Amino acid sequence: MAPKKTKTKEAFIIAGFLILAGGFLSLRRHPAEADLNFSKKPVVIDDNGLDFYAEVSASTVGDALAEEKISLNDHDTVTPDKTSPVFPGSRIDIARAVKIKILADGKTIENYSTEKTVGGILAENHIILNQLDKVVPDVNLAPQPDSTIVVTRINVEDVTDTENIPYPTTYKEDQTLGWQETRTDQAGRDGQQEVKYRISYKDGKEVSRVVLEKTVIQEPTPAIVTKGTYMQLGKANKGQGTWYSYMGGMFAASTSLPKGSYAKVTNLASGKSIVVQINDYGPQGKGRIIDLDKVAFAKIAPLGAGIIGVKVEPILN
Repeated sequence: MAPKKTKTKEAFIIAGFLILAGGFLSLRRHPAEADLNFSKKPVVIDDNGLDFYAEVSASTVGDALAEEKISLNDHDTVTPDKTSPVFPGSRIDIARAVKIKILADGKTIENYSTEKTVGGILAENHIILNQLDKVVPDVNLAPQPDSTIVVTRINVEDVTDTENIPYPTTYKEDQTLGWQETRTDQAGRDGQQEVKYRISYKDGKEVSRVVLEKTVIQEPTPAIVTKGTYMQLGKANKGQGTWYSYMGGMFAASTSLPKGSYAKVTNLASGKSIVVQINDYGPQGKGRIIDLDKVAFAKIAPLGAGIIGVKVEPILN
């Protein structure tokens, strides 16, 4: 009986081998069925910062984007490129280009860029920023389509200049000297000083200048001038004084004094006096002896007074 059991065992082994061989041949004959679970490949697509997942059957990046109905503009970029193969778990990055304009250094640059920040766009266009330069919009912001980026160059420098200090003039009076005469007793001379400025420039143009310090090198020498006060006065005439707008200075109209002559006019109520030059004819009216220019009248009486009592004395020297 022992040989019979051996034959039965061998039969089972042969049958198992045939089943395995049949399965292998079946796989060889139907490769599409064997690969059925891998006909759709999971991928991640980043469209300008927006991630989403997709399952594609395409073999290249370009075909995968077409399969997902994702269109690209001329200046957009794709990583990896559109001819690259797609594998399960592949990542496809799309950078969308925006049209921008840059105003910098007196030039206008119009371009497309896929950079994520304004600063990146400037670097891409070889525009180097200094520490004080101003950029609008800010370099850290994302660029907007059709936006204009303005770069303002800011420079600051400290400069030291040598400048004159104007001399002052001191006046003295001399009653023995004619009223229109002057005498210089001491000539004035400008001094000198060093002035340190901090100057700010925008795009090469000076916009501010601040004094940091002044150092006097030489003090100025004041001028001393003597002014004469002596007046030779003619016969006084008292009456009414009025005013009118004419030349806006120390002038007056008179019917008795010649044009070009000078007169001393005194307000009888206050005692205030002025010297005026006669340049017009007038006034017309009983008791009115002089018509003062508005500016002259205001020095001895309020304009609202209109008419005041005056003493008019011609100056003979």
